[in-house]
Amino acid sequence: MQHSLHRWFLLPAAVSAALAATATIIGAAPAAASDWRVADPQNVLVIDTDKGRVFVELHAEMAPHAVERVKLLARRGSYDGLLFHRVIPGFVAQTGNPNNHDGGKTELANLAPEFRFRLNAGMAHTVVARPAGLNEGFMGALPYVSVDEGRMAVNQDHAVHAWASHCTGTMGMGRDDTPVDSANSEIYFMLAPTQRLDHEYTLFGQVVAGGEVLQALNAGEPPAHPDAMRRVQVLADMTAAPKLEIMDTQSAAFAAQVTRVRAEKGADFSICDITVPARVIP
Repeated sequence: MQHSLHRWFLLPAAVSAALAATATIIGAAPAAASDWRVADPQNVLVIDTDKGRVFVELHAEMAPHAVERVKLLARRGSYDGLLFHRVIPGFVAQTGNPNNHDGGKTELANLAPEFRFRLNAGMAHTVVARPAGLNEGFMGALPYVSVDEGRMAVNQDHAVHAWASHCTGTMGMGRDDTPVDSANSEIYFMLAPTQRLDHEYTLFGQVVAGGEVLQALNAGEPPAHPDAMRRVQVLADMTAAPKLEIMDTQSAAFAAQVTRVRAEKGADFSICDITVPARVIP
């Protein structure tokens, strides 16, 4: 994620909307025990930073090679101690480069783009909006957009093109200016919605707890005093690991949240206005 991301900045109103969406986790209405699901610890990344802990749910069904790479780098300690070398409030926080600068890479081979995936009816997902020709919704807590699912029936593989969307807390792979086979170890987190970047980067995870930590990172390109990822782990590998619960997007509680947000936003409604609540149980 280098020069091509430098062009996209958000107006203050958009930043405020993004922060409001993040606050939904805190302000969500009480939900029954059945409204929550336990996150798969094999697909949760736990990032301990100078500012606190961040939990990210990973989605290999969207970008299997990116998820495999990030888990490998976490398990071998490659991310430990690396700096957030570029933090632009209201836009993005970048880290994961061994040299703590844009363009740094590990010795591992670069990854091919995983900008889109094929969505079929057997993949767990929840549709919350149906703009003309498209569906919008969530796979776990990660927002996605797809071609109208009605086309599954006429496509040979019974699937449609889909892609994750750049909303607050979305995690992706950085890349060089050339999109083909250039992602390696750099990762980034969206600090506010920037959906016009969709289709240009590999997205594979969503921050479900600790979003306020990322918002508090020291800003700059690079920051004068950059924050670090002190340790990055897969939740399943942790001793005395906490339990992470995420609201089931098929639940009545989540449906009520969608209805409320849609009523508040009206014609301006977007999937980026919704944050799937989560809770960490020690």
